[in-house]
Amino acid sequence: MRLVMKFGGVAIADGRKIKSVADLVKNVKEDANAGKTKELVIVTSALFDVTDILHETAPRIVKEGQVEKVKEFVVAFRAKHDTAASDAITDPRVLTKVKSELKERMDELEKALIGVCLVGELTVRSCDYIVSFGERLAAPILAGTLQSIGIDAVHLTGGDVGIITNDDYGNAQLITGAEETIRARLTSLLADNKVPVVCGYIGETKKGIITTTGRGGSDYTATLIGAAIAADEIWLWKETEGIMSADPKIIKDARKIPYISYREAMELSYFGASVLHPRAIEPVIEKQIPIRVKNLLMPEDEGTLIGKASEHTTKAAKAITLIESTSIINIAGRAVKSISEVAARIFAVLAAEGVDIIMISHGSSERTISVVINSAQQKKAINALRNINTEGAVIRDFTSNSNVCAMGVVGAGMAGSPGVAGKVFSALGNEGVSVIMISQGSSEYNISFVVKKEDAYRTAQAIHDMFEMGK
Repeated sequence: MRLVMKFGGVAIADGRKIKSVADLVKNVKEDANAGKTKELVIVTSALFDVTDILHETAPRIVKEGQVEKVKEFVVAFRAKHDTAASDAITDPRVLTKVKSELKERMDELEKALIGVCLVGELTVRSCDYIVSFGERLAAPILAGTLQSIGIDAVHLTGGDVGIITNDDYGNAQLITGAEETIRARLTSLLADNKVPVVCGYIGETKKGIITTTGRGGSDYTATLIGAAIAADEIWLWKETEGIMSADPKIIKDARKIPYISYREAMELSYFGASVLHPRAIEPVIEKQIPIRVKNLLMPEDEGTLIGKASEHTTKAAKAITLIESTSIINIAGRAVKSISEVAARIFAVLAAEGVDIIMISHGSSERTISVVINSAQQKKAINALRNINTEGAVIRDFTSNSNVCAMGVVGAGMAGSPGVAGKVFSALGNEGVSVIMISQGSSEYNISFVVKKEDAYRTAQAIHDMFEMGK
């Protein structure tokens, strides 16, 4: 059996937990219960919080412009990783080798940070290079821990295994033909009974320049690799039971969903469910490779299985998700023949500024468009929209509101089932909640709407109860 297993976050927070992950990998590989040896590829994220630290530190260093601060940061950063390695790796010879590798990479990181400090500018390309060190430091530690318990592990960057991407830094995409390279490089290692430990989240361009695939991108790395090597399954190890019917911090009786289709999982991930990277499902759909979201604290539990649509997916609504930090912008056009003219200008300027649109709705008679975006991008979006009028005055006016929350009800069983939307909005009516905006795609897998922030939690609970989600 060929498996891809991805670990990240709390799973590799410190040396003790890295050691636990290594023991888990050994148990899975040897499969003592079945007496079978599995072929494994491991994908690792950075140590817990490290990517956030790097994202926060690089701009601050540029702003402060003090080389001494860089050196102080690197000393503390190296100590964190050296401690994790010392706590995880039991073989002294392996530990010495890993610490030497860590020092080399820390020296590279220090040079990069001093460079941006002196130049006083942090480009998206430089940012990708700097934040990549989280995974590039974690992989040697995990591989060394595996080696110290008798597993022939080898650590590799995304570029090493053939994850060649375009140069869209921060959101890189795999280029055509890269899958064949990944397959060739990894299957040869598996044939030698080695366990590749691959840096998640990062790849590189054809010129060898490091790129990243977006926050949470280690899930995406795992599924890219799983599709390339025709894995039997991909296991994403999380700190939750699996994919839940709602956020358990918000909904008191949220439950694990045992089975969910690819399409349902995609809808949830694109609409705010943080358990999966939004693009993680795409690579495996065509080959129908199952993904299993498993709980680190309960490794024997089956977790949530993501697969093709079947009789398991017929429940009308399976989950509700919400995005809290959202803003709605209402845009009205003037002196135009159709809504298309307004839409074209709006989407062009927002795309140019990298503003991601969560939801769209429009009223043709008034030539108005409403878009929902992340609140962190609101100022940038409004400035971009103002620039439209300086170029041709197609916007009559626009208003914005940040006191809103976008919500999505997801389920394959909603397609073609009459009355689902009625039940959703009946639940809102019973709670006295007004809907500000509604959107539903032609797939009918997702009913999305916007409500006031103060109404969001009780709205979610009411809909969860109405459809008995998770049961």
